[in-house]
Amino acid sequence: MSIVQASCPGCGSSITFKIGSSVVLVCEFCRSVVARGDHSLEDLGKVAYLVGINSLLSTGLRGRYRGEPFELTGRTQFSHETGGVWNEWYAAFPDGRWGWLTEARGHFYLTFQRPLPNLKALDPFDTLTLGALLIVLPTPVPLSVTEKGIARAVSAEGEIPYRLLPGVERQYADLSDPNGEFATLDYSGESPRLFVGREVDFAELGFPLNEAFSPIRTVKAQQLSCPHCAGALSLRVPDKTERVTCPSCDALLDVTCGNLEFLCALDHQVTSVIPLGTVGHLDGSPPLTVIGFLQRSVESDGIRYFWEEYLLYAPAVGFRWLVRSDDHWNFVCPVLSAQVTTPSLRDAFYGKRKFKRYQDAVTRVEYVLGEFYWRVEVGEIIETADYISPPFMLSRAAPASTNVTDSTNVTDDDIHWSLCKYLTPRTVEKAFALRNLPAPRKIAPNQPYPRRNIYHHWLQLLLVALGLGFIFLFLEADHRAFQQNFRLETGKGSEESGVRFSQPFALKLRQNVEVAVSTADNSWLDIVGDLINQQTDEAQGFSLAPDYYHDGEYGEAWIKGGQSARVYLPAPEAGVYLLGLDVRWNNQNVHPVTLTVTVTQGVARARHLILTMLALSVIPLFVAIRHVNFTRRRWGNSVYNPYDSGDSCSGRKAVC
Repeated sequence: MSIVQASCPGCGSSITFKIGSSVVLVCEFCRSVVARGDHSLEDLGKVAYLVGINSLLSTGLRGRYRGEPFELTGRTQFSHETGGVWNEWYAAFPDGRWGWLTEARGHFYLTFQRPLPNLKALDPFDTLTLGALLIVLPTPVPLSVTEKGIARAVSAEGEIPYRLLPGVERQYADLSDPNGEFATLDYSGESPRLFVGREVDFAELGFPLNEAFSPIRTVKAQQLSCPHCAGALSLRVPDKTERVTCPSCDALLDVTCGNLEFLCALDHQVTSVIPLGTVGHLDGSPPLTVIGFLQRSVESDGIRYFWEEYLLYAPAVGFRWLVRSDDHWNFVCPVLSAQVTTPSLRDAFYGKRKFKRYQDAVTRVEYVLGEFYWRVEVGEIIETADYISPPFMLSRAAPASTNVTDSTNVTDDDIHWSLCKYLTPRTVEKAFALRNLPAPRKIAPNQPYPRRNIYHHWLQLLLVALGLGFIFLFLEADHRAFQQNFRLETGKGSEESGVRFSQPFALKLRQNVEVAVSTADNSWLDIVGDLINQQTDEAQGFSLAPDYYHDGEYGEAWIKGGQSARVYLPAPEAGVYLLGLDVRWNNQNVHPVTLTVTVTQGVARARHLILTMLALSVIPLFVAIRHVNFTRRRWGNSVYNPYDSGDSCSGRKAVC
C-alpha cells in the first residue's frame, strides 16, 4: 500500500495514512478509528480522549534500535481490570517491520510479532498459571508466565498496524526469563498471537534527549475536590493514581479517570518523616518525588511490629520505594519475576548474586497517606519472603493465603519481586535535605558490616608487601663482601681449640650482614665470633655450630647434620672490618678440617616478609572476629538462622 490521503468517514476532515503498512488511523478531530481497505475507508467507532499519562514519548518521535531507525507512529491506551492504564506504542521500521513498544510503570518492552507454528500445543488462556514454563514457543529460551490479565482499549492516536476495535477487551499473558527476554501472548483474536522481544533501557531506544524529555509531554498535577469534605487536593501523578487520601479529612478515595469516590475515613495514626511532595536524589536516579506513605505491620509471638514505606515517582524510571524499619533505610526497585530463580527453599539468585532466605511474614497495611498506583486499602494483606546478600535484599510479595481474622483485600494476581539496597540515615538525609534522622540501634537483615572496607585495604597492603618482598628476595642482588678458608689441624687430641682472625674487608652502610661457615668433612665445630670495626673497635658477637657427619662404609649411607651454618647481623656502619673467631673442633679426623667463612651484605630474608604480613593482618583479624559476631547477631533474628540447629522461631517479622 502507498500513502493515502482521504476524508474521515466520521467527520469529513482530511486524514493521511503516512505509513504504507498501517491498518487504522485515529482521526484527531472526531476520534474515529478509521480502517482502510482496498477501495474504501471504514469507521470502526470512536475512542475516548487520551488519558494524560506522564510519558517521555510521543507520536512522531524518531529513535534507533540496534542500528536501525524507526518512528513512533501511534499508540493505544489500555486499561487493566484493576484500573491501571498503560501505553502501547507502535514503531515503524523502514523495512516494513513493526515493533510494539509497551510502556508500563516506567519500564519499556520492545517486541516484534512472531509466528506460532504449534498452536495446538499452546495452553488456553484460562489454564495458564503464573510461573508456568512454556517450552512450545519459538523463543530463544523457554519463558515463564509472569502476568496474565484482561485489558481494554480505551483510547488511541496516530497510525496503528492492526485492526483496532474501540472498547474491545483483550486477554493477554506476559512471559519473561532471568536474562531480560520478554514476550506477550495475545488471546484476543481467533487464534493467539505471539510478540517476542526484551525489556529495554530508555537509552537503548536512541531517542534524542532534547525531544524525549520535552516538558511539553509532562502531565501537570490535577487539582480536585474531596467528595467527603470538599477540601482541595491534587494528584501529582494523575495518569497512574488509583487511590489517594484527602489531606484535610484523611478520607481514602478511589480515583477513576480523574473522578473521586469516597471509600472510608482513616484515623490519623502516624506522621511521615519525609513530607509528601519532597524531591530527592537516590542511587544515581533522576529526581524522585515522594507521593505516598504507608505504614505496614506484622505480628510475631503476639507482638505487632510496624515500619514505614514511602512511594517515590519519576517519569523516567517509574515508581520506587524507600522503606524505614527500626530506623534503617532501604531503597527499593522492582525486578522482573523471571530474573529471579529459587532453586531451593533457602536460596535465590538474581543475576550472578546469591541470596539466602532470611524471613517470611504476613504483612498488613495499617495506614495510608498520599496517592498510590494500585487500589490499596487499610487491612490489605500480603505474604512476603526476604532473601539477603548484604547490602542487598530480595523481597517476594504474593497474595495472602494464610487464614487471618483481618480483612484481606488482595488486588493483584502476580508475584512481585523487589531489590532493596541498604542506605544509612546520613545518605537519606543528604538525598532529601533532612536533618537529625534517628540512628538505628539494631542490626538490619541486609545491613553491611560497617568496617568491611578494611579487608580491601588489607588486601592492597598485602599485595604491596608481596611485591616488595618479591623484589628484595628475587630481584635485589646481594653482595659478597668477604670469603676466606681456615685450615684446622687434626690428630693431636680428642678436641682442639684456637682463635683465628680474618683478613680485613669493607662493609657498606644500611645493609644487613650474613656470616656463613661451612665444612665438607666429618666434624663438629663450635664457633664464637665477633665482627670488629677496625676504626672504632666496636664488635657485634655471634655464635655458630655446623655439625656434619656422613658414612657409607659398613652398610647403607647416612648423613647427619648440615655442612653449613649462618647467622644474620644488623646493618653496621660503613667501614673496614675483620672477623675474630674462637673455634673449637673435634680432632678425630685423619685429614685436616677446612673451614670456609663467607660474609655477605644485603641478604633478603623471607622471615621479614612473613613477619610483615602477620603484622599487617593483626587488625584485620580482630575486625574479622567482630564481623563474624556481627553476622551471628544478624542471623539471630531469622528463623533460617544457619548458626542455630534448633527449631525455635525468633525475630521481628519472622513467622513460622
